[in-house]
Amino acid sequence: MRRASSTLAPSFLSRALASSASGSSSAAAHHRLLQAALYGSSTAGGGGGEAYSRRWFSRLLDSPRAASLGIAGAVFVTSAASAALSGEVLAKEPPSPELVPKEVVLYQYEACPFCNKVKSFLDYYDIPYKVVEVNPISKKEIKWSDYKKVPILMVDGEQLVDSSDIIDKLGGKILPGKSAKPATEDDNDEEKKWRRWVDNHLVHVLSPNIYRNTSEALESFDYITSNGNFSFTEKITVKYAGAAAMYFVSKNLKKKYNITDERAALYDAVETWVDALNGREFLGGSKPNLADLAVFGVLRPIRYLRSGKDMVEHTRIGEWYSRMENAVGESSRIKA
Repeated sequence: MRRASSTLAPSFLSRALASSASGSSSAAAHHRLLQAALYGSSTAGGGGGEAYSRRWFSRLLDSPRAASLGIAGAVFVTSAASAALSGEVLAKEPPSPELVPKEVVLYQYEACPFCNKVKSFLDYYDIPYKVVEVNPISKKEIKWSDYKKVPILMVDGEQLVDSSDIIDKLGGKILPGKSAKPATEDDNDEEKKWRRWVDNHLVHVLSPNIYRNTSEALESFDYITSNGNFSFTEKITVKYAGAAAMYFVSKNLKKKYNITDERAALYDAVETWVDALNGREFLGGSKPNLADLAVFGVLRPIRYLRSGKDMVEHTRIGEWYSRMENAVGESSRIKA
């Protein structure tokens, strides 16, 4: 298998590291960095590097998975950051011990909003799970699966895919007393309505905000330097090449969803959610329901990025978000 790092030349890596170390914030420097990431001088095989890089990024930009990959660049909220803002911790809702799966493994990008939606569910219901970090370029960790997106959740050997479907099916296994009906389009249930809203609207305003400019795009991929069993070169490749690609993906998404002002679209979305709470602590009342967990999950990757800080400062989402941090509590992830 060819290493993903072969797509970038050593000359690009040295320029990227030098630019990063210099701390320059000028638009021109960021623009040159993105150009270097997009069109590295050569591949490992010799000439034709520029054409190869252009084809690689063209395929990425045209891919239906681009938005999922792009949002996955956001920085994961650390437990320390969450704890710093937490007050009284609310009780979780663990299922009966006999219903808890024996082995749960999540294949993910650490900061993917869809992966975090699944993790919010697992954490809140205190389901122990292991994590396999997937290289977003090579995806070598999921070569065994016909499904080439994340999240993939293995539950006692059974493969579950698509975040909402994962939650529906796992919920049916561990929460027999609650409805596990899929969030179908003809269902008027409030919880399912807002779960659909998360998948069909909220996630689409995230990428244009995360990758609003080159500095925010690079900030969003910092997570890759501390997650996954990747080599140094792979980490640098993913960070700079991924940030460069997603900077342009975000521009395409703005056009596709008619977004003219990224921050205004984000603020409007979260204010719509706060209005839906209608004075309740959670949409589920005194405890979070699946819609609360879905909104919290997809927002968690951006909370401590510039976009997330702006969101909390300029909207009413902060109090609900803090309550959700307390309710979801510590991660049930099994540390390797």
